Amino acid sequence: MMQRRHLLGATAGLLATPAIASAQSGAWPTRAPIRLVAQFPPGGLVDTITRLVAPPLSAALGQNVLVENRAGAGGVIGTDYVAKQPADGYTFLMTHASVMVYSAATLPRLPFDPINDFAHLALLVEASSVLLVRGDSPIRNFADYLQAARTRPTRFGSSGIGSAPHMLGAMLGGLANLNQLDHAPYAGSAPAMRDLLGGHIESLIDPITTNVEAMNNGTLRALAISTPQRLPAFPNVPTFAELGFPSLVQTQWVGISAPKGLPAPIAERMMREMPAVMRAPAIVARTTELQTLPRSPVPTGADFVSIMTSELATARQVAQRYNIQAAS
Repeated sequence: MMQRRHLLGATAGLLATPAIASAQSGAWPTRAPIRLVAQFPPGGLVDTITRLVAPPLSAALGQNVLVENRAGAGGVIGTDYVAKQPADGYTFLMTHASVMVYSAATLPRLPFDPINDFAHLALLVEASSVLLVRGDSPIRNFADYLQAARTRPTRFGSSGIGSAPHMLGAMLGGLANLNQLDHAPYAGSAPAMRDLLGGHIESLIDPITTNVEAMNNGTLRALAISTPQRLPAFPNVPTFAELGFPSLVQTQWVGISAPKGLPAPIAERMMREMPAVMRAPAIVARTTELQTLPRSPVPTGADFVSIMTSELATARQVAQRYNIQAAS
């Protein structure tokens, strides 16, 4: 099932331009650059993965692949920009679950349809969320955390209202009856981490990718992780599922998409190339180091869309259940 190559509208609404006619004849790509748009600033997960895959993709396509950061509004600006570009195979979006799933579930409106305004090509990597405290915190384990959040004010920071970590924390609070657990939203992970290390909040829920080093050196202590099974790199960190919360399995993926109407030959080429790129030894080594792992096999086309659609439906249910609505 994961290997089928349905395009879900990749051939709909083609523009009658020479570039697209050339693409349909199999000549693509004939010019440079091919742009990979990252809708978040440099240094984060999306930017890191974009810069990691650009060189091998460039080699595979025989044209220069340029990384272009278009940040703002929690990724909405860059995503909307790509949605409105020509579907000629020279502009791609590094799609992120934070926009296509969590913003779509919690914002009152978006300037694009996350499913139907794009040709979704491949889901590349997934990063889990981890519940963190300072290394010197008196909260030593998950049981301590539950006890604290039931008996005294305990705050968990996240990268913002409606983010995946916010939803995970809200679900944990509701499922575990943590009546003293409060959400502290921040404009990104970095300011939340500063307040955690400064002692202004007791905990943080954050993607593991940017916290691996601090977890290894003892600056941070991980209490639980949202993977289905424990990570080999962190065998002492239990999963929420094994701690009694099987519904708290969550990942934030990064994929690659294009404006809707992408010609079928280009879509098919990209759906062949991207899984091969993700199998390259240098890519595997780096994503393993970051604990941001590819699925195997890489979901492409309709399989990617199916995952996105299912996660969006779940996120909308969670947002409604816990009254989570982000500011537009």
